[in-house]
Amino acid sequence: MEGLMAINGVVNGIVWGPPMLALLVGTGIYLTIILGFPQVRYFVYMFKEVLGKIGQKQGDEGTITPFAALSVALASTVGSGNIAGVATAIHLGGPGALFWMWITAIFGMTTKMTEAALAVRYREKDEGGNWRGGTMHVLEKATGQKWLAWLFAFFTTFAAFGIGNATQANSTAQALELGFGVPCWISGIVIVVLVALVIVGGVKRISDVTTYLVPFMAIFYIVGGGAVILLHASLIPDAIGQAVCYAFNDPMAIPGAIAGWSVKQALTKGVARGVFSNEAGLGSAPMVHATAITDHPVRQGTYGLFEVFVDTIVVCSITGISVIATGTLTGRPDLTGAQLTLTAFQSVLGTPGVWILSLGLAMFAFSTILGWYWYGETGAVYIFGLKITPIYKFLWIAICLVGAIGGGGQFLTNLWDLSDTMNGLMAAPNLVALLWVSNEMRKMVKDFDAKRKSGELK
Repeated sequence: MEGLMAINGVVNGIVWGPPMLALLVGTGIYLTIILGFPQVRYFVYMFKEVLGKIGQKQGDEGTITPFAALSVALASTVGSGNIAGVATAIHLGGPGALFWMWITAIFGMTTKMTEAALAVRYREKDEGGNWRGGTMHVLEKATGQKWLAWLFAFFTTFAAFGIGNATQANSTAQALELGFGVPCWISGIVIVVLVALVIVGGVKRISDVTTYLVPFMAIFYIVGGGAVILLHASLIPDAIGQAVCYAFNDPMAIPGAIAGWSVKQALTKGVARGVFSNEAGLGSAPMVHATAITDHPVRQGTYGLFEVFVDTIVVCSITGISVIATGTLTGRPDLTGAQLTLTAFQSVLGTPGVWILSLGLAMFAFSTILGWYWYGETGAVYIFGLKITPIYKFLWIAICLVGAIGGGGQFLTNLWDLSDTMNGLMAAPNLVALLWVSNEMRKMVKDFDAKRKSGELK
C-alpha cells in the first residue's frame, strides 16, 4: 500500500498540478470568450429554463426529462466535496481558496455547458435503446481518436468506484455515526439495500429518485447553512472580504493563521477543490445530460450552467462562508474536512447544527453514489458492451459496503487520494475533446441563438 500511495502521489501531483489546473481553467476562459460569455447572456434564461420546466416534458428524442438529467448530474456533483472538500481547501489554503473556487466556477459554467451540449450532439443509442453519450462518443465520432475515447472510458469506469462510490459510502456512514450514533456496519447494509433498489432500474429509476432527493437535500442544506450565516450576518462582508483579499495577499497576516498558508496554496487548493466539487472539465456529467429529452443541444447545455452555479456559487459558498464567518477556521486550526464544517454549524446552532450537517452530508454522499453509478456503467458499457452491466452492478454494491465499513483514518485518506487521482486523469482526454470540437460548439450556439430570435425555439 505504501508503494502504491507513493506512485499515486507522483501521478496526483501531475494531474492536479499547476499545469493541469491552468489548462482546466484556461479551457473555461477560452470557451467563455469564443461563445460570447454564455454564463452572463444565459444567466436569466437558465433559471427560466430549469425552474419553468420542472415536471414538464419536451419533444424530440431522449430517455429522461431535462430536469431529471440535471437532478442526476447535481446528485453526482453535490456530494461530500461540498462540505468536506471545501473545508479542507480553506484549511490548507486559507480564506483565499474560496475566492479561487468562485473563479473556477464562473468559467467552469461555460465548460460544463459545452460538455453537456456536445454530449447531446454526438450521442447514440445502445443495444437496449437507451441514449449513451459523453466524452468518449465525442472523441470517437468528432475527432476520430478512438484510443483517447477508450482511455477516458477506462478512467471513468474505475474512477467511479472511488470518487463516486467508496468515498461517498464512507462519508455517509461516518456522518450518520457522528450525528446519530449509527454504527457504520448498519449504515453500510442500509446503503447497499437502497442503492441496489435504485440502480437495478437503470438511469430512469436513478432519475426518478434524484428528481425528488436533490431539491430536498439542496434546500435542506441551504436553509441550515443559511441560518448559520444569517446569525453571523454582520460578519458576512468580512468573510467575503477575507476570501478576496487573501486570494492575492499573504494570509499569514490573519490573527491565528495556520503555518503554511500562502497565496499559492490558496490558488491551487481553491481551483483543485472547485473542479473536484463541480466536475467542470472532467467529463462526468455529460454522460447523463446525453440522455435528456431536448430539442437542441445548447438548450440542455444551459442546464450545465445551472448545475455549476448551484454546486459551487451557492452550496460551496455556504460551507466556506460558514467556516470563515463563525471564526472556526482560525479558532480550531486542528480541524479539517467535515469536522471543521460540523464545528462551525455546532458553534451556532448547537446539537441541531450537528444533525443538519450530518444528515446533509449523508444525503449529499448517497445521492452521489446514485449519479456516479451511471457514469461508471456508461464507461464500462463503452468498453465491454451491455453485457457488463450486471457485473458492474454487483461490483458497485460490493464496493459500497467496503467503503461504508472501512472506517476513517488512513483508510479514508488513501481512498480520497486514489479517487482524486483517477478523477483527475479523466480531465486530459476530456479537455482534448472540448478544444478539438470548440468550433462546432460555437456553431451550435449561433444556431440556438438564431432559432430563439426567429421564434423557432422558445
